[in-house]
Amino acid sequence: MAMEIERKFLVKGDAWRALAKATTYRQGYLNSAKERTVRVRTAGDKQAFLTIKGLTVGATRAEYEYEIPFDEGKAMLDTLAEKPLIEKKRYKIHVGGLTWEVDEFLGDNAGLIVAEVELKSEDQAFDRPSWLGEEVTGDPRYYNANLIKRPFTQWQ
Repeated sequence: MAMEIERKFLVKGDAWRALAKATTYRQGYLNSAKERTVRVRTAGDKQAFLTIKGLTVGATRAEYEYEIPFDEGKAMLDTLAEKPLIEKKRYKIHVGGLTWEVDEFLGDNAGLIVAEVELKSEDQAFDRPSWLGEEVTGDPRYYNANLIKRPFTQWQ
């Protein structure tokens, strides 16, 4: 079984912006139940993926991801996915042998910026970049599947 171990943090300041170029992502959910999510995502204007994720326990969950034809991914987003779609710019930044993915959300989630890092184990030590803020790994408000139900711009 493929497992994803991921920690998520808020981002502070703008120092991270100079460290990478952005790729625009659009993603939507065919199923956003907490026990399992089925996501369709386009990355830029050439790639699309279908991803199935299981229930998160701690920072770990089952994950299966498959590349699909771009036109089919775009069609699924436009016709089948729950709305609103998640739109964001992703920056991949390498720090201390790990790749941090900084997501700057757009649209209904504008103003939210989070950084995620995938680890080999939940207790793996890692260098914290200076632009990392509060950890939100266990806070379900920050799960992308929940941001379609309660977008960041609607938070108090």
